[in-house]
Amino acid sequence: MGLIVQKFGGTSVANAERIFNVARIITDEYNKGNNVVAVVSAQGDTTDDLIAKAQEINPDASKREMDMLLSSGEQISISLLAMAIEKLGYPVISLLGWQAGFVTDSTHSNARIKRIDTDRLFNEIGKKNIVIVAGFQGLNRYDDISTLGRGGSDTSAVAIAAALKADCCQIFTDVDGVYTADPRKVPNAKKLDEITFDEMLELATLGAQVLHNRSVEMAKKYNVDLEVRSSLENVPGTKVKEVAKLEKMLIKGVAKDTDCARIAITKVPDTPGIAFKIFSKLAQKKINVDIILQSIGHDGKKDIAFTVPKSQGKLAVEILKDSLNFNDETEIKLDENVAKISVVGAGMETHPGVASKMFEAMFESNINIQMISTSEIKISVLIDLKDADRAVVAVHDKFIK
Repeated sequence: MGLIVQKFGGTSVANAERIFNVARIITDEYNKGNNVVAVVSAQGDTTDDLIAKAQEINPDASKREMDMLLSSGEQISISLLAMAIEKLGYPVISLLGWQAGFVTDSTHSNARIKRIDTDRLFNEIGKKNIVIVAGFQGLNRYDDISTLGRGGSDTSAVAIAAALKADCCQIFTDVDGVYTADPRKVPNAKKLDEITFDEMLELATLGAQVLHNRSVEMAKKYNVDLEVRSSLENVPGTKVKEVAKLEKMLIKGVAKDTDCARIAITKVPDTPGIAFKIFSKLAQKKINVDIILQSIGHDGKKDIAFTVPKSQGKLAVEILKDSLNFNDETEIKLDENVAKISVVGAGMETHPGVASKMFEAMFESNINIQMISTSEIKISVLIDLKDADRAVVAVHDKFIK
């Protein structure tokens, strides 16, 4: 007898038919003699609908009250799923995040899990109940409901698997695994049987939306056996693990991230400490900076360009204008019409020529590269937003036949 944690996203429980489909997936696993804990997201577009309702009432609502509102989405889905499993004749109980023992820090809307008090979960499993847990939420030290931010249900599921030392954590989505690119945009994208934690983490961070990066970080840290599967068809998925089988495939995936903006600061005084001043101001406001490019100084001036999440672009510009006393020559420009295209693969570091191959694909498609960033297992380029989909196809076709 094993312990399986299963996670189902919003599209998997979007209506009654799909809820019963998920109920059958869970009960099939239970019928094999396994204990099952299922983590569920809010139905379909529920979270977006709730945000829209809040905007109607108060566009500047506090994050605490937003957490109170948004956490209600999962309460609906877990209770409906538990009712479906009841109807199929199985013992089941649904639990909100705090009932399942999730204790978080006090950062509303993007809380981090501090621990899971597992007594209630083990108690329910001991009664042979199927346990349905609301993902994305917990309770902070002030006994206020907190939410974990985008992709929080993935993180909830992996955290439960780690805390309970589960045999496997299955992430069910509307695709049947991890692909070399978005199969809806790239016709010849290939499904991977296996991928390493590091490769998956890079893809998730760089825009691939199959798994949230925080969940992959946690799975790697606690060595959780992770698998991405389809909730719509019963086929093998993609296993995410520490070491994947050696394959001929040099590149494991091509990712597109359109949630980025480029900030260029031109004619900055070429003096020691200027980069520190710029980036420390942004760090104080918790603005994430990604690709950074600094020109060689000339005439006592230099240019610095970097990327930030699109949602933080205007704020970053305001902070820099307000806090740094640049001279009249210095300009700060924001460009939100950019996209980041990345290739990821653990085999890249031992294979020269990957960068030139990627640049060749861009050249052949007449796509201009604005900025470049590299690591041992990834190469990212910043390009015009309008060229993004074309670039993904061109780079994918160059590497993956």
